[in-house]
Amino acid sequence: MHPSTRDNETDRRLTLLVGLVVVLAATAVIASTLVASTSPLTTPLSDLSVLTMLIFMSAVGTLVKTDVRIRSTGHSISWNETALVISLALAPTSWVVLCTAAGVALASLHLPPIKLAFGVGKNILMAVGAGAALAAAGWDGLTGSPAHLIPPLALAYLVAVLLDEILAIPVIALASGTPVSQHFRKNLDLRIAGYVVRFSVALGSLLILQADPWLLLAVPPLVLSLHLAYSTRVRGRTEQQAWQQLAQTTDALNVVELDQVLTTAVTRATDLFSADEVEVELHDAARLVRGNSAGITYDGPADQAPTRQDAVVATPLEGHDRSVDVGVLRLRFRGPVQLNERERYTLHTFAPALCTAVRNAQAYAELARVAQAHAHAAAHDALTGLANRRHLIDEGNEQLHHRHADGVTALVLIDLNHFKEVNDTLGHAAGDQTLVQVAERLRSAARTDDLVARLGGDEFAVLLRALPAPAVAAHRAETLLAALHEPFDIDGMRINVEASGGIAVAPATGGMVELLRRADVAMYQAKRAGQRITTYAPARDTADLGRLTLGGELPRAVADHEFTVNFQPIVDLGTGAVISVEALARWRHPTHGMIDPLRFLEAVERSGLLPAFAEAILDQALIAAGTWRDAGFDIPVAVNVSPRSLLDTRFPDAVLSHLRAHNLPPDRLVLELTETLTLSQLDVVDQILTRLRDAGIRLALDDFGTGYSSLSLLSRIPVHELKIDRSFVTAMESSAEAAAIVRSTLDLGRSLDLSVVAEGVEREAQRRALWELGCTAGQGHLFARPLAAGTLLAALRRGSGGRPGTLAAALHDAGAVVRLPPGRRPGARGRHQPA
Repeated sequence: MHPSTRDNETDRRLTLLVGLVVVLAATAVIASTLVASTSPLTTPLSDLSVLTMLIFMSAVGTLVKTDVRIRSTGHSISWNETALVISLALAPTSWVVLCTAAGVALASLHLPPIKLAFGVGKNILMAVGAGAALAAAGWDGLTGSPAHLIPPLALAYLVAVLLDEILAIPVIALASGTPVSQHFRKNLDLRIAGYVVRFSVALGSLLILQADPWLLLAVPPLVLSLHLAYSTRVRGRTEQQAWQQLAQTTDALNVVELDQVLTTAVTRATDLFSADEVEVELHDAARLVRGNSAGITYDGPADQAPTRQDAVVATPLEGHDRSVDVGVLRLRFRGPVQLNERERYTLHTFAPALCTAVRNAQAYAELARVAQAHAHAAAHDALTGLANRRHLIDEGNEQLHHRHADGVTALVLIDLNHFKEVNDTLGHAAGDQTLVQVAERLRSAARTDDLVARLGGDEFAVLLRALPAPAVAAHRAETLLAALHEPFDIDGMRINVEASGGIAVAPATGGMVELLRRADVAMYQAKRAGQRITTYAPARDTADLGRLTLGGELPRAVADHEFTVNFQPIVDLGTGAVISVEALARWRHPTHGMIDPLRFLEAVERSGLLPAFAEAILDQALIAAGTWRDAGFDIPVAVNVSPRSLLDTRFPDAVLSHLRAHNLPPDRLVLELTETLTLSQLDVVDQILTRLRDAGIRLALDDFGTGYSSLSLLSRIPVHELKIDRSFVTAMESSAEAAAIVRSTLDLGRSLDLSVVAEGVEREAQRRALWELGCTAGQGHLFARPLAAGTLLAALRRGSGGRPGTLAAALHDAGAVVRLPPGRRPGARGRHQPA
C-alpha cells in the first residue's frame, strides 16, 4: 500500500474511533444535564463552591501529568482518575460528569481540536463508568468506618482506570502506527504502581475530609511530591530502556555487509527514536535507504525516492572528529516533533556509530572486491577473459571427481593454424583482436555447462561436461570449430582463421593432466593428417611404453601366426536371423594372453608389417566364410580395413586373389572403412575403392557419426552400408541428442538407399526401439559376443527356438502382417550390390 493511502486510512479509522467516544460522551452529558436539573446538590457548602471545587479538581488532575512522545504524537499520564474518585465521593454522578467536562475542557484548550474532543469525551465516560460502579456498590456518602468506604471507592477507581486504558491505548496505537499490545505491556509495573499511589492519595484525601476538612491543605504538597517522584521514576525507566536499546542497536551495526548495516540502522532507529520512518542517504553511492520497524520501504537512487511531506530531523553521518562525512541520517515524523535533551544526545551518539559501521562495511566490500578481482585474474586470461590453464585444471579435476554422477567428461583442444602469419603480417595488435574474437565465438558456441579456456598463445580448450555418450563429444567439437568458419573483421580487413582440434574423453586414471595430454596428442594427429578434428585413440598414442614394447614383438607374432580372428554376428532385428558377420582381429600373445587391437594396430601400421597382417586377417575371415557356406550358411563377412591399406595400389589385387583362392564371390566380402579418412587422402584412395567396388566388393562406413567428415565422405565414397557407433545406441534412451543422431542416420540411409547397422545392441528394449525407428540390422551382446569361427557355426546350427541361422526370437509371428515404417526393407543389400 502506498504511504499516503495508508496514512489516509489511518486518519479515517482514527476519526471514526474518536467520533464514537465523543458521541457517547455527548449522550452522557445530555443525560447528566437532565438528571442534574432535577437533583439539587445537598452539601454543607454552597452549590457554587462545590461546582467550583469539582471543576478545579478536574482541571488540576488534567494539568498535573507526565508527558510521553510516541512517534509524532504526544501523550500524557495524568491524575484524572484521582480527581474523579474524590469528586464522585462528594457529589452525584450527574454533577461530576458536567464538572469533569468543564474542568478537562478548560485545562485542554491549548490542544488540537481532535485531542481536546477525545480528552473531554474519555474523561466523561470514565466519570459515568466510575459513578455507576460506585452506585452499584451501595455508596451512601462519607459515612461509616474506613473499612466500609474502601471497597466501593476501589471498585470505582478500578473502573475508571480500565476505561482510561481501554479508550486511550487503541487511539494512541492507531495514531502512532504501533501495536496495541505493545502499549498495554510497556511499563506495566510502573503504571500499576502509579495507580496504587494515586488511589491511596484519593482515599487519604477523603478520609482527611471526613475527619477535618482543614487538613486537606496538606494534600496538594503531597500530591505534588508524589507526582514528581512518579515522573522521575518514569523518566528514569524510559532513559534506561533508551540506553539499553542504543547499546543493542550499535552492537547490531557491527557487521561487514553494507546492506545489513543499513537495514539494521533503519529498522532499529525507528524504535530507538520513536520515529514514523528513518532514512539513510549515502553521498558516494547516491543511495537512499528508507524504512521503519517493519522493514525497508525504499532502497535505490536518492534522486528517485518518493517525496514525503513529513517533519524531518536530520543529522550528518560523520566521525567523532568530523573529518569524514559519508551521508545523512533523517528521522521522519508525520507531525511536528521536538526531540528532548536525551533524544538529541542519543542521536549524536548513534550517528557517529552508524558512520563508523558504514565506513567499515564499505572498506570490507572494497577488500572483497579486490580479492575477488585478484582471484578472477589468477583464474582467467587477461586478454580474452576466458578461464586460464590453472582454472581449467582445477575445474576439470573437480568434474572428474564427480564423473560417475555427471555423465561423460571430454576435452576439446583447439589450435589456430598459421596464426603466426597474422602477427607477422598485420601486427600483434591485430593478432590480439583475432584471439579476442575467437574467444567470443567459442564462448557463444559452447553450452552453458561447458568451460572455455585459453591455454596460451593461440591454443584454446573447451571442457565438455555431462555428455550422454563419448561420441557426442565429436558433434560438440564440430559446432565449436564451425563457429570459426566465417571470416573475422580485423581493422577493416576480413581474414580466415583455420583451426585443428583434438578430442579426448576423460581417462579412468590420471586426472586432468592426462586428459590434457591426450587431447594434445589428438590435436597434433589432426594437424599431421590434415584433418580438422581427431578423437584420441590409445592405439595411436606413441607415449604408451607398453605399446612400444609390443611393437618390437610384431615380426615374431606375424611369423608364428599369433594373430587370430573372432566373429560377431550381425542380425536382422525383426527376424533374429544372422545376415552377416564382422571379423575382429585379436593377438593371442604367449605371455600377455589375448590383446585388444587398440593396443597394437597403430604399431602394426608403423612397422611395415601391415600388408602381411591384413592378408593374415583377411585369409582367416574368408576361410571361416567358406566353412559356413559349406555348412549351409552363406553369409557375408566384414573385415576392417586400415586407411593405410587403401593407399597401397597392390591392396585390391591381394583382396581379389584371396577371394578366388577360397572360391568366394566378391559380394560375400564387406570392407569396413573408418571416418579417419580425410578429403585430401580421398584423391589417392578413390582409385583403390573404385577397383574394389567395381569388382563387386561391398563397402561400409564404420562408426558413423563420430568423425568430422561423415557427409563429405558419403559424397565421395558411394558405400553400401552405414554402421551407427555403439555410443549413440547406448545413450539413445536417455539422451535426446543421441536419439536424434540415430534417427537422422537412419533417415540418411533411407534417402540414399543404404543399409544401416546399429552397433552395441545389448538390451531387448534397444532392439525394439531401433526396429520402430526403421533400423533393420544390429549387432551386440544381446545376440552374441565375438566368437571363434567354430563356436559361431555351432550356434548357427543350434539356432534360436529351433530355427537354424537365428540368434534371437522374432519380433513378430511368422505370417503376421507387419506395418513397416516408410523406407524400411528388411534384408536390403545396398545400392551397389550386384544382382
